[in-house]
Amino acid sequence: MTESVEPEKAKSGGLLRSSMVVSLMTLLSRILGMVRDVVIARYFGSNSAADAFFVAFRIPNFLRRLFAEGAFAQAFVPVLSEYRTKYTLQEVKLLVDRTMGTLGIVLAGITAFGVIFAPYIMMVFAPGFHNDTYKMELAGQLLRITFPYLMFISLTAFCSGILNSYGKFAVPAVTPVLLNISMIAATVLMSPYFNEPVMALAWGVFIAGVAQFLFQLPFLVKIRLLPRPRLHKDEGVKKILMLMLPALLSVSVSQINLLLDTILASFLRPGSVSWLYYADRLSELPLGAFGIAIGTVILPSLSRQHAGQDPKAFSATIDWAMRMVLLVGAPAALALALLSEPLIATLYNYGKMTTYAVEQSARALEAFSVGVLTFMLIKVLAPGYFARQDLKTPVKIAIICMIANMGFNLVLIWPLEHVGLALATSLSSVLNTVLLLWGLRKSGVYKPHAGWWLFIIRLLGACGVMAALILWMNAPSADWFVWGWKKRVLEMSILVIAGIVIFFAALGLFGMRPKHFKQQV
Repeated sequence: MTESVEPEKAKSGGLLRSSMVVSLMTLLSRILGMVRDVVIARYFGSNSAADAFFVAFRIPNFLRRLFAEGAFAQAFVPVLSEYRTKYTLQEVKLLVDRTMGTLGIVLAGITAFGVIFAPYIMMVFAPGFHNDTYKMELAGQLLRITFPYLMFISLTAFCSGILNSYGKFAVPAVTPVLLNISMIAATVLMSPYFNEPVMALAWGVFIAGVAQFLFQLPFLVKIRLLPRPRLHKDEGVKKILMLMLPALLSVSVSQINLLLDTILASFLRPGSVSWLYYADRLSELPLGAFGIAIGTVILPSLSRQHAGQDPKAFSATIDWAMRMVLLVGAPAALALALLSEPLIATLYNYGKMTTYAVEQSARALEAFSVGVLTFMLIKVLAPGYFARQDLKTPVKIAIICMIANMGFNLVLIWPLEHVGLALATSLSSVLNTVLLLWGLRKSGVYKPHAGWWLFIIRLLGACGVMAALILWMNAPSADWFVWGWKKRVLEMSILVIAGIVIFFAALGLFGMRPKHFKQQV
């Protein structure tokens, strides 16, 4: 007997509404994330201590995206959706409990290893720090504090997977807000009490991990799926583990590439790691605000469509998701490239963040903007494989793209330094997107709906109009550097609002209508 709650149909507009809910919640988190980075830049700038923290934070954050939000989420959600479709609530609960038990043991072991061997891990992930004893020792101390974040945030991702599978998208989407609040509070309130002020940031990360996990538990109680860890052999758990191993590579190529960038950047001039960090954070704004939201919403739907043997709806969901990503990603990438220095100056050019650091971060942002659209497309193409539990294809693509990224890095780092690393990441992302799309088309899983050429023409026309307006309205970079924060915020707000309005107005002028935003089956 199957669960009494029917899987929701992929109604026209239903995915869009869910995506907008997740997008708005995620946008709130991203805005607070920008505030967090402004505070960090003001207090710590881009000095050696800041470099040490960013590496110490990036290691567990990288593992979180690779393991929890990457491999685990893509393996767990399809299996859970299958159980939800075919089995009773009691059997789903057993799967959740047994998965929690296995996951808890694995995470506890990894966390203990990371805390004990933190200085040696830092030698591997930031070998360029070896010549700076102070920076290396500080980074190791920071990593000991931040590493347990991996365990708590992975458990949070587990809870999020359950909630997302049951259509409770808003709670997981708003949870990251707690990380930003914790880090801001730690910087402002705790840093004066440490001999090395940046230590407060590490404790802010630790506290945030605990808070995010605890925050989601009451919502699991409401749907009667609060996990109670059990260690027991289970076919569903085995299936999840089997799916996770190849997913580690295929879904998180961009994160692996960013970590490789950090390793190579540690050999470059002081500040290079920080410049890449600030640029990466801005480039991820459209990805986090919309790309991840679309990918999060469509994965459970694709999994149920595959389990229900509905290939037409499966293809339609991918087609709709790609169009939505292009509508947001194309103008966002263009705006990031055109407004790189004004954006960095408005957000970060205060306190210890110098004009030179702004210029270097802006160059990296321009390079990252090349891959912004493809970063987002990967988030909606990869679920097309994982929902069908096809792992061989994305693994092969991931390996190709990792090798290509290393090649791009080695070629571009010498003439372009940290900018070359950012550009290499973007180029490998473009390759990843092309290969994922080609694989879906070749297998016949995705068949484009009619109207793509007209859609592309309208999109390019609207982007062209928006770019012309931004170039006409934008002031020279020198003006942005001398303006105070109020003037910068005002001018940037005018540019952003004007750009959004003219983009959608141009879309309407070229024939785009609200019906084109809805999923067509």
